[in-house]
Amino acid sequence: MAAYGLYTHIASNRVRSMLLLAGLFLLIYVLVYAGALVAEVIIDSDRTVAFYLTNAAHDLVAAFPYATIAAAVWIVVAYFFHQSIIDAVTGGHAVTRQEEPRLYNLLENLSISRGITMPKLKVMESPALNAFASGLNQRQYAITVTTGLLEELNDQEIEAVLGHELTHIRNGDVQLMVVAVIIAGVVGFLGELFFRLFTNLNWSSSSGGSSSSSSSSSSSSSDSKSSGGGAIAVIVIAIVLMMLAWLLSQVVKLALSRSREFMADAGSVELTKNPDAMITALRKIDGRGELSGATSAVMELCVDNPREGFADLFATHPSVESRIKALVRYGGGHDPGPLEPLTDASDETEREPEPAEITESRSEEPAGTLGAAAGPRGRR
Repeated sequence: MAAYGLYTHIASNRVRSMLLLAGLFLLIYVLVYAGALVAEVIIDSDRTVAFYLTNAAHDLVAAFPYATIAAAVWIVVAYFFHQSIIDAVTGGHAVTRQEEPRLYNLLENLSISRGITMPKLKVMESPALNAFASGLNQRQYAITVTTGLLEELNDQEIEAVLGHELTHIRNGDVQLMVVAVIIAGVVGFLGELFFRLFTNLNWSSSSGGSSSSSSSSSSSSSDSKSSGGGAIAVIVIAIVLMMLAWLLSQVVKLALSRSREFMADAGSVELTKNPDAMITALRKIDGRGELSGATSAVMELCVDNPREGFADLFATHPSVESRIKALVRYGGGHDPGPLEPLTDASDETEREPEPAEITESRSEEPAGTLGAAAGPRGRR
């Protein structure tokens, strides 16, 4: 469904979410059929390809209601507990106004100006510079910010990032992205399960092959080739189906149109009336947003996803450069260009400061030392 404006973009996201949920069931059926093929070979490795395909189809029909119920249960569980799962992966924890008054007030003011209920506010202990929104309904919406982002960005830049995430919530991008996370989780779990089954099959096949060769040496070579060839062919088919399911789960990410990031950047500028803050925030975040331990599905929720994938084929975020060019061209912003990397505190101690610099150094301490008490970098 093509989207040519804000309201069609929101409607398109809703339709895509429903289609993705329907596609989840299809992917599960494909994986169940592949698993049935592997199971049939484990049970009896001396049959023809047609026998395995037919029996696996019967197994799929028998397992159909159970697979459907399992998928429905997973969707219900993910609906109610996906935020807890994401928090367990990222380590995010809720904060109050008393704990983070600066961040809380910025988000509250933006929510009031947008006319929406303020989402929950969470902080993740990480030196990375990133943030993401999550949730499937108004009661679940949450925005998580890393401590690294709070330390390195000033108030205007943090406000721009929060405006970006609020726009994702308003536009319905969050629901679509969470559905993609759910699908990736199911396919990843079942894929690993069947991979372990396949590994066990290799061992059982090799051991069974050695015993059968010693006990049935009088069997004809043609019969052994035909039976072994059928099992091998079916295993290849199962592997292809598993790879197909994985590829389809990756294509799901392509449904997360890259235009959503441009629209979220534009929404931030609309909220803050400060395109320069969004530009400098992106400059600081660029290349420093990797969340260690986070899955690729979680990274797709973030402001910037440095994991571009194979040849940028499955990338869900446009490049920072293209986003900045759009902000300059359509938002009237000014690009300062790539920012210099932060100076390490250890480098500052290599030389003895001049007397004239001593009085200035107290107001220009590097981030991470005494400067942390005076405020984050760039907030002077």
